[in-house]
Amino acid sequence: MQHVNSKLDKAAILKAIRSCLPAEQKNVELHEPYLCGNEWNYVKECLDTNWVSSVGKFVDVFEQKLAEYTGVKRAFAVVNGTAALHISLKMAGVDEGNEVLVPDLTFVATANAVTYCGAIPHFVDCDEMTLGVDPKALSDYLSRIAEIRDGECINRETGRKIKVLVAMHTFGHPCDLEKLSDLCKKYNLILIEDAAEALGSFYKNRHVGHWGKFSILSFNGNKTITTGGGGAILTNDEKLGVRAKHIATTAKLPHPFIFFHDQIGYNYRMPNINAALGVAQLENLPRFLERKRVLAMRYKKSFQDVAGVRFVDEPGFSKSNFWLNAILLDADTAAERDGLLEYLRADGIKARPAWTLMHKLPMFQDCPRMEIPMAEAMDSRLINIPSSAFL
Repeated sequence: MQHVNSKLDKAAILKAIRSCLPAEQKNVELHEPYLCGNEWNYVKECLDTNWVSSVGKFVDVFEQKLAEYTGVKRAFAVVNGTAALHISLKMAGVDEGNEVLVPDLTFVATANAVTYCGAIPHFVDCDEMTLGVDPKALSDYLSRIAEIRDGECINRETGRKIKVLVAMHTFGHPCDLEKLSDLCKKYNLILIEDAAEALGSFYKNRHVGHWGKFSILSFNGNKTITTGGGGAILTNDEKLGVRAKHIATTAKLPHPFIFFHDQIGYNYRMPNINAALGVAQLENLPRFLERKRVLAMRYKKSFQDVAGVRFVDEPGFSKSNFWLNAILLDADTAAERDGLLEYLRADGIKARPAWTLMHKLPMFQDCPRMEIPMAEAMDSRLINIPSSAFL
């Protein structure tokens, strides 16, 4: 029954979601893997041949296929997206005491990776259309707090170097990469794309990952394709790509039997058995993307006439993978978000809110940040709804 004081028609929202899903499926998870191809065959080959660890043909094939699909010169598979971001930040020269511009609306791994370098996350606001970093708001902010000294971007308020902007493609929707790239050039910042959620997303007809010095992907179990766990580093800089792979492979110099490491490295290589899953999943990526787009367009149509809420569509300059579909409550119904989530989950729809804003987490409360009115608004109004490709 709808509460007498409610401005939100929960029953209509549930009906809109249910109308897009298989009628026979009572309990619907947010995003599940779709294992429908050669996964069993390729994993069995790893087991039959004993090539299950960080060396094997599937690692090489997976990296090659990733580079071909995205169009970058180098792709390097690692254990997860966080490790990929950590190595990317290290390769970008992020050092202890530096600041890194990070979206306040993001998954915690984006900010965590900055701290692994001894650096300090500096949180920035999001854009309502893309949900990613707002180029205009960030430009206005940097004009007030930043200056260039000896070729370095310096935060006037803290005296620290600002080295990198990490631009995250929220729910798979590309942010405005050209404007962010231009802003980075103006302030001598290195752009890194956190494309953890964006495999299969295109910005102005080009796959994301070409605007950052490095870009990263994630293949966690809930991503568009999965390797169980796993991630990848993408770059168009051949030399840096080779160096990144070296550092993430314990910095061991190639030799048949001598173990000599020329610097501190990281044991971040993806195992062959995980890459085998990835190769099979990549074979079906076009199918997954097509099915996810069909589901997203169904949601878009079903929510057109539902009051108090709208479907979050792809930005006009992009083609999104619609990794996680989302709805956005009107401002005057934001207070009813948690009640709606409980209502949907009671019916078997495993909806969830977006992540807690980074500056609200205890370890990041004292980090610098710009004014974040849009992130605050999105924090209280966004709801993710089921998005698995097989739906």
